[in-house]
Amino acid sequence: MEKIQKLIEEHVGYLIVFTLIVISFAGLVEILPLAFQKSTTQPVAGVKPYTALQLAGRDIYIREGCYNCHSQMIRPFRAETERYGHYSVAGESVYDHPFQWGSKRTGPDLARVGGRYSDEWHRVHLTNPRDVVPESNMPAFPWLSKNLVDAEILPKKMEALRTVGVPYTDKDIAEAKAQAEGKSEMDALIAYLQGLGLALKNVR
Repeated sequence: MEKIQKLIEEHVGYLIVFTLIVISFAGLVEILPLAFQKSTTQPVAGVKPYTALQLAGRDIYIREGCYNCHSQMIRPFRAETERYGHYSVAGESVYDHPFQWGSKRTGPDLARVGGRYSDEWHRVHLTNPRDVVPESNMPAFPWLSKNLVDAEILPKKMEALRTVGVPYTDKDIAEAKAQAEGKSEMDALIAYLQGLGLALKNVR
């Protein structure tokens, strides 16, 4: 046993290989069981797939890097639940690919922002944040009002999401283009934000 230990410690290549084996095994033991737990794979009551417009808004949210400053993960601590509401659970994010959990908060967490402000508030805030929050260091996104949503791509995107388990119906996919056509990227992003966290928003 001592010879094996010495061999591993004196040869960097062996040390790297054995370290990777240990990490891989530990990762499987920690992560694999979660793939079979209903609490992490089944949607909580009230969670629905994104509408076509919300789905477009989510893509804009990711494209513009909103996740770099805003998490969507409320941790189960009193300081967080008192401010933001019910802590986040995995069943809320089963239709998110990829999910937007995280811990980076230059701005507030957005997990329960749905319905907290009016559409007009969001519109003003996104156009120039300092008009509603004078001390904000958030950048402005005025071009979102001018850019139109790419509605053509949405049916294909919904079909792709259906293959990974999002329960879009043929009707949802067929109507996707019409629902988003002519809408601005601002409209889409607001629709996405207004839908966040509604299923557990009023639970304490």
